[in-house]
Amino acid sequence: MANRLPWWVGGILMSGLLLLTFSIYGADRPIGASTYVPYAASLIFNLDPEHYSYIKKIQEAGSWEGVMLLGVLFGGFITSVFITKSFRFSLIPTGWKTYKNNSILSRLLWSFFAGFIMIIGARLAGGCTSGHFMSGMSQLAVSAMIFGGVVMLTLVITGKLFYNTKGKK
Repeated sequence: MANRLPWWVGGILMSGLLLLTFSIYGADRPIGASTYVPYAASLIFNLDPEHYSYIKKIQEAGSWEGVMLLGVLFGGFITSVFITKSFRFSLIPTGWKTYKNNSILSRLLWSFFAGFIMIIGARLAGGCTSGHFMSGMSQLAVSAMIFGGVVMLTLVITGKLFYNTKGKK
C-alpha cells in the first residue's frame, strides 16, 4: 500500500500556497489555471497583444499560471515517486477498464473531449475550478460556494450515468 500524507499536511501546504499567491511576494492575485490556455495559444500562434485586448489583459496572469502548472506537474511527480512511492504510468486507469473498456484510443478521445468541454465552461464562467474552489472558497465567496455545490452535484450525476454499475460486480 502506498504511503499517504495526513490530510492536515495537505491543508497546511494549501494554506501556505494560498497565502503566497495572494501576497505581494507571490503572484499578488488569486490562484487559477484556465487563463494559461489562451495565453499559451497566443504564444503558439504568435498573436500580437496590441491587436487582441484579452491577450494584453492576461499577459502577466498567463505567464505566472504557466510556471504554477509546471510546478504542479513536477511537484506531483516528485511526491508520487519519492514521498508516497505510488507512481505508476497507465494510459487506462483501473476504473476505466472496469466500467468502460480496454481501448487506449477510447480513453484518450473521452479525456480530450471532457477536457475541451471543461475549459470552455471554465472560460465561460470567468474562471476555473482551481480558481473557484481554492481561491474563492478560501475567501468564502458566495459564488464559489454555489459553484462548488453545482460541481459536486454534477459529479454525482455524471458518475452515475457514465459509470453505470448495474450488472457489474
